[in-house]
Amino acid sequence: MDWDKLRVFHAVAEAGSFTHAGDTLNLSQSAVSRQISALEEALQVPLFHRHARGLILTEQGESLNRTVREVFAKLAMTEALLTESKEKPAGRLKVTTTVGFGSSWLAPRVQMFLDAYPDVTMALILDDSDLDLAMREADVAIRMHPPKQPDLVQRHLMSMEWHVCASAEYLKKHGTPQKAEDLDNHRLILFGDYRPPVPDINWLAEIGRRAGSPRKALLEVNSLQAMVMAVRSGLGIAALPDYMAAEEEAHGMVRLLTAEKAPKVDVYFVYPEELRTSKRVAVFRDFLLARLAHRG
Repeated sequence: MDWDKLRVFHAVAEAGSFTHAGDTLNLSQSAVSRQISALEEALQVPLFHRHARGLILTEQGESLNRTVREVFAKLAMTEALLTESKEKPAGRLKVTTTVGFGSSWLAPRVQMFLDAYPDVTMALILDDSDLDLAMREADVAIRMHPPKQPDLVQRHLMSMEWHVCASAEYLKKHGTPQKAEDLDNHRLILFGDYRPPVPDINWLAEIGRRAGSPRKALLEVNSLQAMVMAVRSGLGIAALPDYMAAEEEAHGMVRLLTAEKAPKVDVYFVYPEELRTSKRVAVFRDFLLARLAHRG
């Protein structure tokens, strides 16, 4: 199988059309179509179902694309390792983490890291679901749980705590809860999604309640940033991770129920075994450990 034809095939499989693949590859639609036809003729199997709405991979096409995607991912990783200097970190680093942690804590500190390592560039992919590191959807991940895949290297970064928070404006209007049971008479802001990014994210609904009878929220929203803004506005009470709560105190936010025991979340730095010797991965890991040691 010809590498150029496989590269074109992969682009078409990912794009779903000859035209979009051609735009990506800087080739004409007819040139892309000819390459695919030549590959199908060489393999003597159809790789795509062609219809008016676009292209759909055949069963054989799906099988080939899985293999090609893995091969190109491994090649990209190998190329990055080969071009990286042994003396100093260099190259592109793809980092993934949750939307909340990535936008609130990590993004404001990226400049500090990149200033320290000018030969490194970064792609920051914020997603509350786990990207597949083995398939090179990202190089490293900061996750709020231990990795599920057995072939990934992990390093514990920190234990994250929750803090119950409200604005001074809200407390002046609705009073201050003194114990967990008092939350029954308050307006709660909870994370509203069937795939929460952090374990026990809605523990505020359960604390001080009989098992199986959680409190209802006045507002459910699937964004920690939106929860923060709602708390700031005086809408209600929410449980926020410590990296957010500490910064929100500057905006007049008040911590509540400090004697209550909140669940902790262990945060991990995760990457594939193949990147164990990567300098840019090592310096980014050390940067995170240093900053998180004092939440700086």
